[in-house]
Amino acid sequence: MAQTSTIADLRHKSRTIVEGRDRAGARAMLRATGLSDEDFTKPVIGVAHSWIETMPCNLGLRRLAQHVKRGIRDAGGVPMEVNTVAISDGVTMGTQGMKASLISREVIADSIELVGRGHMFDVLPPGRLR
Repeated sequence: MAQTSTIADLRHKSRTIVEGRDRAGARAMLRATGLSDEDFTKPVIGVAHSWIETMPCNLGLRRLAQHVKRGIRDAGGVPMEVNTVAISDGVTMGTQGMKASLISREVIADSIELVGRGHMFDVLPPGRLR
């Protein structure tokens, strides 16, 4: 019995953004962000975080994202860093601002997923955008 090999299309979403004559404008915009022709042949991986200066627990996220992006590049992907809002329970505790914390959780998840879907990332860990 012959084995069939299925090779996943690693660029199953991003190719829609960058391939073809009608996508020249998108490629130009992405080149302005630093992408090369070679990058357009690689899967796009979202690196999402909530770096913000309003609380100490999120201050290191941009620095951490740089390490993640390096790993993605080393593995043959194109990292795209995105950011979202964050509300600190610790800072807002006992104030009206505290009510924003629970609401922010849905806003955070939705905003990251929206960017990933809109820009057609091939992957946005932890496995969203299916």
